[in-house]
Amino acid sequence: MVRLNDFRRQWASIGTEVLAAVGRVGAAGWYVLGEEVARFERDLAASWPVSCAVGVGSGLDALEIGLRCLAVNPGDKVLTTPLSAFASTLAITRVGAVPVFVDVDGAGLIDLEHCRAALRSDATIRCALPVHLYGHALDLDALESLKAEFDLRLVEDCAQSIGATWRGRCTGSVGQVAATSLYPTKNLGALGDGGAVLTGCPMIADRARMLRDYGRSATTVHQHLGLNSRLDELQAAMLHDALLPHLPEWTARRRRAAALLREGITNSAIELPSAPAGAASCWHLFPVLVAPEHRRAFVDHLQRLGIETAMHYPTLIPDQPAIAEYGRFEVRGELHNAQRFATGEVSLPVHPFLTDDEIVHVVAACNTWRA
Repeated sequence: MVRLNDFRRQWASIGTEVLAAVGRVGAAGWYVLGEEVARFERDLAASWPVSCAVGVGSGLDALEIGLRCLAVNPGDKVLTTPLSAFASTLAITRVGAVPVFVDVDGAGLIDLEHCRAALRSDATIRCALPVHLYGHALDLDALESLKAEFDLRLVEDCAQSIGATWRGRCTGSVGQVAATSLYPTKNLGALGDGGAVLTGCPMIADRARMLRDYGRSATTVHQHLGLNSRLDELQAAMLHDALLPHLPEWTARRRRAAALLREGITNSAIELPSAPAGAASCWHLFPVLVAPEHRRAFVDHLQRLGIETAMHYPTLIPDQPAIAEYGRFEVRGELHNAQRFATGEVSLPVHPFLTDDEIVHVVAACNTWRA
């Protein structure tokens, strides 16, 4: 089976380093918010690069804490994408805000011109949570222009975009806050759950550190109503020693695999959406599009040939039952492109442990499929 993610191969590569990190933490006898977390935060920030990184319990918590750091309050409207992992919008609802959805562009990323139109038509929208989806970087120049023109509070969702750049500039560098996930499937994934808040503002970082730890400014002083969302020492040590050092190599392998897939797949029934011009994708996912009525047949064809796939994301967020239950959301305009991705997208394997033979096999399987 050619797997979408191959954690067994990853373990064969990093197992010795992981076990050494676990042994060091065990011997130290300190398991929560110690030197391991501080060390990982310093090196993650330096590698991104941003000034400050704050380790938290999950990518969802990183988004929520980021919104709270920017004083996004109940009832505030937050512009966001309908095509993403549900956590992107769940964070907005957890602070009591109102998600406002606009369509995506041809790459599957939130359409920044639709964002501009929404911001011009409604002066009550002054916060946005854009997502750098699939590992593709949004146009950071355009995003920065929106931020300046409308005085936006901006939380960039970088859960899928560590290592991605726009004309040499890293994602997460425009917003006052960015958030990433350290879930195992991510390009930098822990052996469990985790996340990080990223910012260039030390005051925001200090607030995030308080919010992740019950809102404490001192041992018995609770300055804010916070969360229990602390990246633990074990995960931080494993990330620091066994995962973060390999990220540049693994990103290069993803890019090479994606290039070979894009060069090799020539089946006219399979559309290969491109990253935006100017973006250097880190290829968290490799999305292709097929006609909705043929998607199941395409997935079954690949499955028969031993190739694992997934669909990201078959139900748009505003169509999720939980959003209907929440009740407070807006959709601006038609979501034609988002619906096209929801009904036709299939993700092919692009992880860094693919062999050349496996890439050739995936290409051949795609090219021999007939709709």
